[in-house]
Amino acid sequence: MNRRHLLIASAGGLALRSHALNFANRPAPFPIRAEVDRIVDIAVGIRPFRAAGPRLALERHGSKALVHHYGHGGSGWSLSWGSAQAAMGLVAASGVRPGERIAVVGCGAIGLTTARTAQQAGLKVRLYAQARPPQVHSSAATGLWTPDSRIVTTEHATQRWAAGWEAMARASFRVHQSYLGLPSAPVSWHDGYVVADQDFDSPLPHYGQTPEPDYPDLQDRLAHLRPGSEPVPAGEHPFGTRAVRRFTQMVFNIPAYQRLLWEDFLREGGEWVPRTFRDGKELTTVAERTVVNCTGDAARTLYADVHMTPVRGQTARLIPQPEVDYAVIYRGQNCVALPRRDGLLVAATGAHDFGSADLRPDRAQAEAAVQRLAQLF
Repeated sequence: MNRRHLLIASAGGLALRSHALNFANRPAPFPIRAEVDRIVDIAVGIRPFRAAGPRLALERHGSKALVHHYGHGGSGWSLSWGSAQAAMGLVAASGVRPGERIAVVGCGAIGLTTARTAQQAGLKVRLYAQARPPQVHSSAATGLWTPDSRIVTTEHATQRWAAGWEAMARASFRVHQSYLGLPSAPVSWHDGYVVADQDFDSPLPHYGQTPEPDYPDLQDRLAHLRPGSEPVPAGEHPFGTRAVRRFTQMVFNIPAYQRLLWEDFLREGGEWVPRTFRDGKELTTVAERTVVNCTGDAARTLYADVHMTPVRGQTARLIPQPEVDYAVIYRGQNCVALPRRDGLLVAATGAHDFGSADLRPDRAQAEAAVQRLAQLF
């Protein structure tokens, strides 16, 4: 199934479990002001999709050890901590000594959390990156917890692979929970609504999207980490006569999360060296004996990794509405909106995002996404 269709169909893979609910006296949510003149920012990033899943591997280059840690598709923020813990096992196998300094290359979600995990393990860290947040691809992510978003194709999702993915997802989930309740709200939980024009059994239109590979359904492995969705009676939501289900989902306020990770990294003695690498061989020219390659989509060209496919992602940010604290997934209309501290984020996807590394913002595409959202209200 196309991952985009899966997300819109089931609120990120949430089980559609029915419950007997008491909706009496529950106020309907405030409507979103989905107006194109309220767009204050359009951001574009590239998801580093790898058909076989993230690359976690240790290579020896003479006296240097290179740990590859990239290719997380649309699950970089969601899997970051658990994947970083797995990468630390390879760092330890490289022969690094307690208190030794290692190099981490790349400053996105995976690079930052790998650097922090290494510091927590008692290592010193020097980050090498061309840019630091917010000038990284991870800054353009929507911020929805989706640990299975374009993470692997069905043909590569063996039982052994899925067990490793589950361990990473659960480990990440535990760390994300430790960031709840902080003043900057880097991580928060929000209710949301999946909305369908007719019913949830109707087939989804394809809108002429570029064909994507088949992705496995992994959600049963994460049972009990979040509640299932629930039907919402007419009159208890602002979506007219449409069919609606209510869910609860974890959201990352990415600007606040990045800033907190960056400040913690520097406070713990971390160093940042601005540097551009022309090819993979240059990564082993740094001073440190152990190098962790967290370059994301850049690894596609640095190492000519033919297993990687760029997936373009674009978001439109609307002026904040503090009274709007819910997410919306408009099933069948390629429309996702999230409440964040920095504004209401609307996923502005296109028909040909899969396989595209085009970083140019598309204003028309962003406005179309906001207009689709406006149809709900």
